[in-house]
Amino acid sequence: MVPAYYTVFATLIFSLVMFIWGKVRHDFIALIALFILIIAGIIQPEDAFVGFSHPAVITVAAVLVLSKGLEYSGLIDLLGKWVMQVSNNMVTQIVLLSALVIVASAFINNVGALAVTMPIAIHMARTTGYSPSYILLPIAFAAHFGGMSTLIGTPPNIIIANFRGGAVGEPFRLFDFAPVGVGLSIVGLAFISFGWRLVPKRMAKKSASELFSINDYITEVRVLKDSKINNLKVDDLDKVSRVGISVLGIIRKGRKIPVPEPHEVFLEDDVIMVKTDAEHLKAFLDDTKVALNGTRKLKAKKKVKLEIREAVVVHGSELVGETTSCAKIRTRFRLNLLAVSRSGKNIFHRLNHIKFQPGDVLLLQGPIHIIEESIVRMGCLPLAPRNLRIGYKTRIPITLAIFIAGLILVVADIFPTEVAFPMAAGALLFVGILPRREVYRSIDWPVIVLLGAFIPVGQALETSGGAAILGNVIADLSDGIATWVLLVLLLTITMFLSDVVNNAATAVLMSPIAISAANKLDYSIDPFLMTVAVGSSCAFLTPIGHQSNTLVLGPGGYKFGDYWRLGLPLEILIVIVGIPLILLVWPV
Repeated sequence: MVPAYYTVFATLIFSLVMFIWGKVRHDFIALIALFILIIAGIIQPEDAFVGFSHPAVITVAAVLVLSKGLEYSGLIDLLGKWVMQVSNNMVTQIVLLSALVIVASAFINNVGALAVTMPIAIHMARTTGYSPSYILLPIAFAAHFGGMSTLIGTPPNIIIANFRGGAVGEPFRLFDFAPVGVGLSIVGLAFISFGWRLVPKRMAKKSASELFSINDYITEVRVLKDSKINNLKVDDLDKVSRVGISVLGIIRKGRKIPVPEPHEVFLEDDVIMVKTDAEHLKAFLDDTKVALNGTRKLKAKKKVKLEIREAVVVHGSELVGETTSCAKIRTRFRLNLLAVSRSGKNIFHRLNHIKFQPGDVLLLQGPIHIIEESIVRMGCLPLAPRNLRIGYKTRIPITLAIFIAGLILVVADIFPTEVAFPMAAGALLFVGILPRREVYRSIDWPVIVLLGAFIPVGQALETSGGAAILGNVIADLSDGIATWVLLVLLLTITMFLSDVVNNAATAVLMSPIAISAANKLDYSIDPFLMTVAVGSSCAFLTPIGHQSNTLVLGPGGYKFGDYWRLGLPLEILIVIVGIPLILLVWPV
């Protein structure tokens, strides 16, 4: 009979391959792994969904709601406005904004802290004239540092704390992560203050539309009867338009003409696929009198003013993997999709056949009074410059009071985190700081499903004996080597997994292995778990390792290989500084 841990290992290897492949959502992969182990009889059917009642899952959901409440209070906007007023020097702005993100992400979801800070950073770049690529990647990495400083800063810390509770009877407390996390945050901020020079300059134009449209857009225009290009050859476009565009194809009566010849003539009702930026697109429309294809007048009871905004598709958005027609952007969200930009990639599909990916930048048109809300409803981040919120100052004190009260309940051991933070989240809703519609929208449901499904898988790794076997392998490697070398190995493996796998899944996988290795060596489990906590938060090499990294991919104009330029020396620095710091605070 095949030992159960073989099946668990095979399932985990399959899951890791799927995670790295990146074509299937992480929460779906977690569910598939769960179902495999249920069918194999390793996880009992009655225990299949106990992960969704796990304290870590409840805490993560509550923290996400609290994060949204702090965002709605206007606190981050107020601090961002202060940063903009302090200095016009780019280095000073990078340091101050990175410090702001570090502090904010220690207490609210680090992705949320970055999301509300990004428009401020982009606005700074627009007003001072430097490339947004210089600042967006540093503040994205800063969000990782802040997250590792407290229990609630990032989901892996909550997961790891609960693993400790299961192993020794007492989980890590709220600020147990602070000595190591704050120390690494200071070192990381110091590195970012000069390391930003390693980030490639992807764009440095001052035009707002150029600033946000990192790459050229792919869009479609229709030739009208009175269009100036009607019956005009492709090669003669420059005779009627003062801007240059690339013609990718012509759709004529349902038939596509890819890469049309220079002598091809435009006819009435032709749909032309063009590649250009937002500013040149407007000039081309004005010069040629062609019309954007697929835009319709949005229904309204009275005449409304329309606005064009840009937004980035982020992980968790319901647009990911969907086409324009399937997502029903116009009917569901009352928005017209004008164009799509994908960083570092050419798009050759028709606009309504493009499947959205995280990092895509969308050019959208909609009623001015709902466009930003509609963008948020789609799970996207609005990127156009926005005015900082006003009218929120009076809500900051009560929001902070509720949040601090929740922290006190945890620190004073009056209630555990999975009770105190849902109570605080409910208080924000009760006093009207957080709109009811935002409570469930603020929760990153794919992460919740991933955790709920993967926690039983992680427990199966432990109950089947698989974690003990892997722990023994790591422990056996320690023969003849110093403990710090063993922790370096553990940290390196965890960081690698975090670069290609969701960090919450990494924490679920590595925590039982770390505990088993520590028990085998008769060491304290604390330095091993802290090593996993640090490694889970240090996904600096790829844009897919963490949502924060993906969030800046499109707006920064980055390519896949840009991340390691700043991320690799940063990870090396984390290893050099982090291991001695862990051993100092948490001796074996």
